[in-house]
Amino acid sequence: MKYLDDARDIKFNLFEWLDLDAVLKSDAYDEFDREQLEMVLDEALKVSKGSVAACNEAGDRIGAKFENGKVSLPEGFATAYQDLASGGWISPTMSPAFGGMGLPDSVGTGISEFIMGANTSLSLQVLLNRGAAHLIENFGTEELKATYCERMYGGVWAGTMCLTEAGAGSDLGEIKTTAAKQADGSYLITGEKIFITSGDHDLTPNIIHAVLARTPGAPAGAKGLSLFVVPKVRVKQDGSLGDPNDVACAGIEHKLGIHGSPTCSLVFGSNGGCQGFLLGQEGQGISLMFQMMNAARYEVGIQGLSIASAAQQAALAYSHERLQGRVFTNKKADAPQSPIAQHPEVRRSLLLQAAYVQAMRALVSYTGWCMDMAHTTLGEDHDRWQGLVELFTPVCKAWCSDWGFRVTEWALQTFGGYGYTMDYPAEQYLRDCKIASIYEGTNGIQALDLVGRKLRMQEGRPVKHLLGLAAENAQSLVSDPVLGPSAQQLASAVRAMGTVLTEIPTRVDGMLLTVLNAVPILDMLGHMVGGHLLLQQAAVAKAKLAELLDGRGVAAQDDAAIRTLLSESPEAAFYHNKIQVAIHFAHRGLPLVAAQAVALLAGETGPMDAVL
Repeated sequence: MKYLDDARDIKFNLFEWLDLDAVLKSDAYDEFDREQLEMVLDEALKVSKGSVAACNEAGDRIGAKFENGKVSLPEGFATAYQDLASGGWISPTMSPAFGGMGLPDSVGTGISEFIMGANTSLSLQVLLNRGAAHLIENFGTEELKATYCERMYGGVWAGTMCLTEAGAGSDLGEIKTTAAKQADGSYLITGEKIFITSGDHDLTPNIIHAVLARTPGAPAGAKGLSLFVVPKVRVKQDGSLGDPNDVACAGIEHKLGIHGSPTCSLVFGSNGGCQGFLLGQEGQGISLMFQMMNAARYEVGIQGLSIASAAQQAALAYSHERLQGRVFTNKKADAPQSPIAQHPEVRRSLLLQAAYVQAMRALVSYTGWCMDMAHTTLGEDHDRWQGLVELFTPVCKAWCSDWGFRVTEWALQTFGGYGYTMDYPAEQYLRDCKIASIYEGTNGIQALDLVGRKLRMQEGRPVKHLLGLAAENAQSLVSDPVLGPSAQQLASAVRAMGTVLTEIPTRVDGMLLTVLNAVPILDMLGHMVGGHLLLQQAAVAKAKLAELLDGRGVAAQDDAAIRTLLSESPEAAFYHNKIQVAIHFAHRGLPLVAAQAVALLAGETGPMDAVL
């Protein structure tokens, strides 16, 4: 399947909008320059559009297979995986000490979008490899680091995250898997895990599982859990593979989408011989695992963006090819059929798709940049940037996956009846995207995390800082002849958001209203941030477009000359469309914030009063 990217907007985010120089001047990243990073992105796009995209259709149509206790993946997956591994694309932002490239997270965001957009199923394995290895790097003994990290970052071995059990879905405190300490310091693991992404496959000779389990005598609930490294195959002291480690795959799920990603049921220690190694200390399992969970939640947000962008680009390309009806300004019977891109309703849908995709991309890119700033600063500066990262993490995950799915729906609609067939990619994008709102903590859980923890952390300073930044941005643009009305919409959204966050908690039933409306509150925040960031980008694009007009000697009032330039210059058209996207989102997306505020402030509690 051909993958249609939006590399131009990814590079705009990184090289024209975000303050990349503030990141590159730090000791952590001073060996990189803009030219090198652009070359890195180009190479990542090349492999994504090559072998990675080439096996995407086989992954969907053929899917993972479970036979005789083993999982196999479709033809092409092994080649694509090796291309990713040999190019360093499994661990581009990880430590060079263990084979990573050491790139900034903001650059890694673009790389992840390419790989995920080209082949979501395969990209999940890449995500899990580095996530599990990073746990070992940060919390493992020197021996564990030496044994596993470089091999996992390099793709020689794979990784997983094993949390879910049949009786303990999102309620991790109900986990029953046990870990009994042995005389040599290792543990014997016994239990069953379900819904384990890439729990078994034939891409690598070993798979390293990060497993939550309960030690004897540990307290009930989540506080009694510990985290263990459990290899599928035991590893000898010299790093070579030994005997199987009593980890068995009992089957794979048959799913709506991501068919090329095996979702496995795993049985640990059915024969009493599953060896695991403790990470950190006993009882620290949940706190340690949250490192991988938060990173995965952020990347699932990128997944929602990536699939939405690929779907939107496919819809845009199709709209220029598909002839249907006549443009509304010429209804003569003998008039030639028009590309559907000329019809106002299709144009509205296409721009709305672009607006949400670019808002999502702005959110995840800015979050990645905040990660970089937190990594390169100390003291109050570090706390400020890290506060924004933690605030944005559930918003990235939930808002991008929810609206990413909606974009795939709008994109499918662009194809008409053909979108509902397997002749075009729209239906696969829709199916593949849906899981993003469910796994790594459902979006309802993300919303509860936002209102219960993230809005309150650091005494509320991160969210107050965010509201202040958005208000300042609106004020700076309110007098702009082009962006002023959009800035007014942003100002209204900021006020509505602030009112909800300050008034509802003070009410007698404030706690009920907050948890009842956690999902709408997250959605409001996502829209407000999206509008804020898009207007920042529009201001940059407006200045860039003015430079192009000036360079061609085109007056700002000469509409005909401007239209000629837009038709001749892809760069001018890009900047022009960035402005239009921000305006469209401001008038179609931002009003949803005020509308939801009205509903929330009314204090309606029907869902709790209804008999369900």
